Amino acid sequence: MARIVVTGANGQLGTELLRLPLPAGWTIQGFTRAEADIRDPAAIQRLVEGADLLVNAAAYTAVDKAEEEADIAYQINAEAPGLLAAACRVAGIPMIHVSTDYVFDGSKADAYVESDPVAPLGVYGASKELGERAVRKELERHVILRTSWVYAAHGRNFVKTMLRLGAERDALRVVADQHGAPTAAGDIAAAILAISQKLLAGSTAYGTYHYTAEDVTSWHGFAEAIFDLAQPALGKRPTVEAIPTSAYPTQAQRPANSALDCSKVMAAFAPPRRPWRTALEEVLREILASSRL
Repeated sequence: MARIVVTGANGQLGTELLRLPLPAGWTIQGFTRAEADIRDPAAIQRLVEGADLLVNAAAYTAVDKAEEEADIAYQINAEAPGLLAAACRVAGIPMIHVSTDYVFDGSKADAYVESDPVAPLGVYGASKELGERAVRKELERHVILRTSWVYAAHGRNFVKTMLRLGAERDALRVVADQHGAPTAAGDIAAAILAISQKLLAGSTAYGTYHYTAEDVTSWHGFAEAIFDLAQPALGKRPTVEAIPTSAYPTQAQRPANSALDCSKVMAAFAPPRRPWRTALEEVLREILASSRL
């Protein structure tokens, strides 16, 4: 028997966590921000009551908007995780906290390992890095899970944006000098379930881990794959021009290299993991079947 509580239940990852097939006797209960404000200690206390493990999937993820709304980003991404971790410590339960590749500046030549120095480039990454610190300070029994380039059949994400623009236009320009692993929210959810099972079975492998899909591409390569797979359903295929980051200025700077080395999490928890293209095919089928653009 195990009761898992999830924050951010209406986000991409939260939604996928609530869709998971569970082991016998397990339940997952999700809370949206409207149902439980994770900035409110009283609401947090109600969250953890009767829980065996907490998954914090709530986050402020609007990378560019965070530059203008830094106060809100820091409240949700930096302060709230510490409050959640403190409540878990008092309740005597472990916590899985989801973080991001944006804690790094992307200057490393190869994939980042967990012990590499953090150096966030913008408010979003900085707020998430402070959230990691707060969790480590407040709760020994934690797993911080960094991931990258998250997408799903629901919510706002790169895949759905590309499909919408591809239906409207004959030509697109997409950045080709930022690299990472597109990771389906459903795959992250499955990994979190595997980690949860190990933790509740007695594993003490607490700490910081990286989890992404297998293989690395660029945003341009990701877009090309999306249109290759979606062309039959769209009835057309736009051309996709590869451009440098300098040709597509954004309010917040992005890391050029978001590749994360996942060796540590595979050794400790052996979660399911597959190539990003395989996951993309599955997510595209769901999007195109439901016309959720």
